Amino acid sequence: MVALAVGAPAAADLGQGMDIKALTFDVFGTVVDWRSAVIAELSALGAAKGIDGDWAAFADAWKACYTPALRKVNAGALPWTNVDRIFREELDALLPQYGLAALDEAEREHLNRVWCRPQAWPDSVAGLARLKTRYTLATLSNGNFAWLVAMAKHCGLPFDCVLTAENARAYKPDPKVYRMATELLGLAPSEILMVASHNYDLAAARDHGMHTAFFPRQENGPGQTTDQTADSDWDYVVADLEELAAALGC
Repeated sequence: MVALAVGAPAAADLGQGMDIKALTFDVFGTVVDWRSAVIAELSALGAAKGIDGDWAAFADAWKACYTPALRKVNAGALPWTNVDRIFREELDALLPQYGLAALDEAEREHLNRVWCRPQAWPDSVAGLARLKTRYTLATLSNGNFAWLVAMAKHCGLPFDCVLTAENARAYKPDPKVYRMATELLGLAPSEILMVASHNYDLAAARDHGMHTAFFPRQENGPGQTTDQTADSDWDYVVADLEELAAALGC
């Protein structure tokens, strides 16, 4: 079921009425299921090394470094640092706790790039393909450029272009990231629909004048309680990318 903001136009008319020309997408969690891929790869590595570990806990601990580090970069407490370096430093710190301290450099670097090898959510590829028939599609992710290119290729995600925080040298929700996207796409903020499963991301995009679309994902596992409902009257609140495509007339 498609749910729209109270007082909004009917779904078939909304996109046209807003004059939306491009959609920008959060990727980690919204378009791809990073957690399942990380757990699966850690489990396979543990089995190959003869180590029985709590790989879900490892994945969650690894991801936990992400938000604090990005906030430090935005606050100027850390110099500009790509997400790949942030994750690699945390990986090196975690490996001894899980019996994997003996991994060599090539193994560590390969494991760190698991973030480029996620699984697309079941609706993602088909939903994006439908949306692409009518709109320009761009990533707008905190991931670094090389990782997003590799991820799109790995998952078969039909984006028209890749935009990341690396282009702005700042991380979402810093306004510079959304400003960068509008400038590079050559569009007014009101001509762009930001799509995300994270309420904070949409709040920042709306502050910049962009339209917003939300749907929930359980990116942090079945116990996730955050971002399972819309925190505000986003322009679109749907179940997934297929429903968003239908709401936009694709």
